[in-house]
Amino acid sequence: MSKQAFYKRHKTLIKKELDNKKLILMVQQYRKKVGSKTGGIKLYNELKSQMIEQNINIGRDKFYRFLRLNNLLIPKRKNYVTTTNSNHIFRKYKNIVKDKVPTRPEQLWVSDITYFKTENGHNYLAIVTDAYSKQIMGYKIDNHMKTSLCKDALAMAIKNRKYPNKKLIHHSDRGFQYCNPKYTQFAENNGIMMSMTEQYAPYENAIAERINRTIKYEYGLKNCIKNTDVAQKITKQAVYIYNNLRTHFSLNLRKPAEVHLNPNIKYKSYRKNNVNLTELEI
Repeated sequence: MSKQAFYKRHKTLIKKELDNKKLILMVQQYRKKVGSKTGGIKLYNELKSQMIEQNINIGRDKFYRFLRLNNLLIPKRKNYVTTTNSNHIFRKYKNIVKDKVPTRPEQLWVSDITYFKTENGHNYLAIVTDAYSKQIMGYKIDNHMKTSLCKDALAMAIKNRKYPNKKLIHHSDRGFQYCNPKYTQFAENNGIMMSMTEQYAPYENAIAERINRTIKYEYGLKNCIKNTDVAQKITKQAVYIYNNLRTHFSLNLRKPAEVHLNPNIKYKSYRKNNVNLTELEI
């Protein structure tokens, strides 16, 4: 090997090492800002401009290998705990959105409850999400799973509506909180139609369950939190980041708040044989 080739190779190795350090820092900073569980494809899309500025030439597949070699991939997790109790006397509504997809914001809202630990015991988080834009419309945290937990989350969602004159469906599981007349009457009094899962298959309320996992595992709620007040502050920040900073594959890597106000995308569903949820059906 000639001296010229040796020093050229040496210079290339030094640059690669520096680029790797820069990339690791970019990934860590982005995940700290947007979400600790942001995956490789989203990272590449969001960090691409920074890579160009730093003169780092790396393709998507190579970037993914870089994440794997540096233990920066996201491990898969399982949700072992259920918060649904459908063994009650309240009316259970039919699933009127089965195999149907929304065509605009505030046509279909999905709701669910998740839990997390504090030093004083379990706390519970109810979330109402717009199925089309994936924007979290309302939420509530407390140390109980009473109907008021879900009702307060729905009240916030109604307050945050941008299209109050449009017809709206509320879809949830058959938990007693959502079937309680205090909840269903409150929804119907605000012009909202009720829809509920009919089986125990998770895909019947998949969007709500997925968002619950995202908020819980990406924004610090999976750890034991000091108390409810701290949990509320963490959740408020997490919802803001989720709505305004976090991109989604189903939104063509756009943000929920942006899509909610500019509904010009085609809804993406990973299930087959779906049909649009038309205005005539609601």
